[in-house]
Amino acid sequence: MIIYLATREEFLQHVREQRIEEEVRRCYLERTGHKVAANEFRAWQNSLQCVGNVLQFEAIPKELGVAIEYRIHNTAKRIDLLLSGRNADGAPSAVIVELKQWETVEATELDGVVRTFLGKGPRETTHPSYQAMSYGALLRGFNTAVVEDNIALQPCAYLHNCTDGAGLSDGRYRDYLEQAPLFLRHDNAAMAAFLRRCLEVGDRGRTIERIRDGKAKPSRQLADAVGRMLKGNTEFVLIDEQKVVFEKALALARHLREGRHGVLLVQGGPGTGKSVVAVNLLARLMGMGLNARYVSKNAAPRAVYRAKLTGSLQKGDYDNLFCGSACFVACPEGFYDVLIVDESHRLMTKTIYDKEGENQVKEIIHASKLTVFFLDEDQRVTFDDIGSTAEIEKWSQYVEAELHREVLPSQFRCSGSDGYLAWLDSTLGIRATANERLDPGGYDIRVFDDPLRLHAAIRAANQANQARMVAGYCWNWASKLHPDAWDITIDPYGYRARWNLSKDGSVWIMKPGTVEEVGCIHTCQGLELETIGVIIGPDLVYRDGEVVTVPTARARTDQSLKGYKVGLRRDPQAIRLKADAIIRNTYRTLMSRGTKACWVFACDPELNLWLKRSTMSQL
Repeated sequence: MIIYLATREEFLQHVREQRIEEEVRRCYLERTGHKVAANEFRAWQNSLQCVGNVLQFEAIPKELGVAIEYRIHNTAKRIDLLLSGRNADGAPSAVIVELKQWETVEATELDGVVRTFLGKGPRETTHPSYQAMSYGALLRGFNTAVVEDNIALQPCAYLHNCTDGAGLSDGRYRDYLEQAPLFLRHDNAAMAAFLRRCLEVGDRGRTIERIRDGKAKPSRQLADAVGRMLKGNTEFVLIDEQKVVFEKALALARHLREGRHGVLLVQGGPGTGKSVVAVNLLARLMGMGLNARYVSKNAAPRAVYRAKLTGSLQKGDYDNLFCGSACFVACPEGFYDVLIVDESHRLMTKTIYDKEGENQVKEIIHASKLTVFFLDEDQRVTFDDIGSTAEIEKWSQYVEAELHREVLPSQFRCSGSDGYLAWLDSTLGIRATANERLDPGGYDIRVFDDPLRLHAAIRAANQANQARMVAGYCWNWASKLHPDAWDITIDPYGYRARWNLSKDGSVWIMKPGTVEEVGCIHTCQGLELETIGVIIGPDLVYRDGEVVTVPTARARTDQSLKGYKVGLRRDPQAIRLKADAIIRNTYRTLMSRGTKACWVFACDPELNLWLKRSTMSQL
């Protein structure tokens, strides 16, 4: 959808008459049926006059196409300004312009991320050159018109209020700046010259109309690239039941019907290969020419699987294949052929900002002809997690979807020891099993006397970058604002550590050197290592022969139990049961991240002693 489309001359006429923002508002109401938010209208007032200052240069073709607020096919992504014409070779071309009102910007250590004043204070956000570049990648990868008509795309960014670009032009952003040049307040002439080089002849917006009318479908180049990355990658080879589930999903995908919905619910515990099947499905479905996406609420699995496929820890063209679960609000029915939802137990009702959406399970099923949910209900770890068999069944019935079920029973993590997972369920009080004591051999489970020795052992085990520390979220994230502060302090032992650094983003678990840091449930769920070191915080203790949870021991900065105190006043029994399950599930998830070993220290001495006895471990 495009809000405003005109030629350069028509746009400049609206600017000269000082009514461009009113014209865009009129178009917005006409296209959407909704009024414009006050802050958005102010943004048009501030930015579009400045755009006019650039487009008024005589060198720019008079019949240049000018589009404002182009929403990329059923995404939440909107291109601020899209200009079109033909380049020096006579090929249809478009320039993507990301507009920012920022005045000052600081560089950060995060890849493609800067810090600027947004809303009520400084906040980290995407570098505008990366943002413009990613929109170009999204169009090249998924818009049929761009691919079939060989439309040349050139992204750039224009910060019309910014005079000091030191933070933006920092060397760490060089790759993005080369792909999407950046123009500041006094660069109008340079930007006009850039536009003239990209668009020598105007086209009255015909190229923009082609892009608008193109269909959303992964390009053959993108599909082939993903297929090549999976080929020969032993980490993504399908085994036993994984292959069966994969083939059944493909069979359903071969018989998609317009106006009908299908749902495949795949249940499996930790290490059963849910994500391996999901990534293979994505590649094969793209190879079949289907419009498919990998969906996960957690950013960490998306970032890590993309990095493993591309061999790069940097952002790239493949980001758009891996999307969050809040992208499907107001999506047209059946817009996607297949949505592959990993970690479905983490789905929510509204978005994380509590502003949009109704129910992510409902919205995802509605948005696709076939939805494949990978689910482990025992990994729901916050009050907001609603993903369950019952929830998926309810919304499947609501849209009259054909529901299919599969199970991934074989466990390939934890040295394939189903006995260890059964012992974990029994030990944490999640469900009664026959494994109250862990048989020696098979999986390497150790209980340490102090956290210093545990962390030292993890360092020693990290020869292949396959050992990390994690902990229950019982310590505030002080180092986020004060980098020299310690987060986790366990005084009786003199142990001090920091949570995983924000500069490493969602791929901290893969980066060399991060063994000194400690991850939490929010940065490791859905991922695995050979050896995991777990600090069980004071939210889990052993009293009178039972493992007991202590919700009040959670950190203030943890949002997992947000609403607990209010809930105690409304329905104390129900809220205690919910918090109890979340804490137990959290440690079940943390303690099942290791493929070969899990080494543990519990802050509660009685719990640590009991774990030693039940594992026959003494370290």
